[in-house]
Amino acid sequence: MTHPSLPDTFLWGVATSGHQTEGDNDAADTWFLEHTTPSLFREPSGPACRSHQLWETDLDLAAGLGLNAFRFSVEWARVEPERGVVSAEALDHYERVVDGCLERGLAPVVTFSHFTAPHWFAAAGSWTAADAPDRFAAQCDRVMARFGDRIAYAVTLNEPNLEQLLQAGAKLPPEAEALKNRMLGAAAQAAQCRVYASANVIPAHRQDEFQAAFTRAHRAARAAIKGRRGDVPVGVSIAIADEVAVPGGEERRDAKRAAVYDHWLREARDDDFIGVQNYERIVHGPDGEVVVDDELNGMGTVIAPGSLAGAVRYAHQVSGVPVLVTEHGIQTADDAQRAAFVPAAVRELVAEAGTGTPVLGYCHWTLLDNFEWIFGYGAQLGLYEVDRATFRRHPKPSAKAYADVVRGHRGALTAPR
Repeated sequence: MTHPSLPDTFLWGVATSGHQTEGDNDAADTWFLEHTTPSLFREPSGPACRSHQLWETDLDLAAGLGLNAFRFSVEWARVEPERGVVSAEALDHYERVVDGCLERGLAPVVTFSHFTAPHWFAAAGSWTAADAPDRFAAQCDRVMARFGDRIAYAVTLNEPNLEQLLQAGAKLPPEAEALKNRMLGAAAQAAQCRVYASANVIPAHRQDEFQAAFTRAHRAARAAIKGRRGDVPVGVSIAIADEVAVPGGEERRDAKRAAVYDHWLREARDDDFIGVQNYERIVHGPDGEVVVDDELNGMGTVIAPGSLAGAVRYAHQVSGVPVLVTEHGIQTADDAQRAAFVPAAVRELVAEAGTGTPVLGYCHWTLLDNFEWIFGYGAQLGLYEVDRATFRRHPKPSAKAYADVVRGHRGALTAPR
C-alpha cells in the first residue's frame, strides 16, 4: 500500500518536544531564562500543553491520524534535576511513553536533547564546559539502559545550527541580540555563576565555540547510544532552509550553505541518517535575498511546498546518508494554509524520493499548538488546537488533511478524532 518511491518501512509521524508540551519543566535552563528579568521569552511556558499528564491522549491522537511514528524528547532536566541525582520516576515516565508508542503501532523516535538542558548544567558552563560531552553521554547511556532496546531512531541534538541560521538570515532584529545578552547576564548573576548559556539563545560572538562544543557532544552521545545498541540508527537533526539562487546569486547561496549547514552535513557522514527540519525557502540574488511578492507564512517567508524536497536533496548530496524529515510544517494562524501546504509538500517529497534520494520518513511539526520558545504561545504550528484553560485538544482541518495524505500511502486508516 506504500508509494513505490518510498520504502515499506517509511515513517509517517509527528514531532514534539518535552519542554514545549509537557509543562512545569522547572529544573530546565529554559525555564530559568523564561523567569529571568529581562527575558527574551515572550511569556513563560508554565503548564504548556500538560502533555506530561496527557501523554496517552497525545499518543491516541497520533495513532488516530493513522501515523506509525511519534517523535518526542526525553527531558534531561527531569531525569537529572540536580547534578548526579537521577530520577527513577522520570525514567519510568519516559519508558511508559515508549511502550505506549509501541502499543499503538507508533515507532518511537527519541530526541536526547531538544534544546533544553538542566539548570545546573547551564550554570556550570553549559555545552562548552570541558566535561559536557561526558555529562551528556552519561545521560544518553542511562536512557538507553532503561528503554533503548525499544526505540526506532535516536536523534542526539535538535538543530545545533539554529542560531547560525537565524543570524545568517537576519531573522532577529539587533535589539533581540542585545536583549539576549542582557538576559544571559542577568541569569548568570541570579545563578551566581560566571556565564549562563542555553542551546537556542546563543550570543553571536559564541557561535563557533558552541558549534565545536555541540560537535563533541554529538560524537560522545553517538558513542554512548551505539555502545548500548549498535543497530539503532543515530543521527543529528539540523535546521535547513531550501537555498536557491537566481542568476548571479550562486555565490551568496553557497556562502550561506557553507556557513550554516555544511559542517553538520559533513559530520553526518559518520552517522546513520541526517535529520532535516525545514520551514522555508530563501532565494538569493546578486545583491542579497530576493523578496518574492507572494503569499507569506507567519515567519514572513514565502509559502513554498517544494522547499522541503529541495532541503532534503541538498542534505543528502553533501552528507551521503539517508534523510529523515524530523520536522516540517508551517507557522500560520490560517489553518487552510496548512491544510493545503502539507499535501503539496509531501507530493514534492515523494517525487524527490522517486529520483533516488533515500528518505526514511516524514514527521510533521507539530501535533499540538504548543510553547514556541521566545515567541511563547503566539505562534501556531499544530494540527490540534489546545484550549489554554482546559487543555482539551481540538482537531483542525489540517489534521484530516494530513491523515488523508497518510491514508493515500498506507491504506485505509481511522479518521482523526
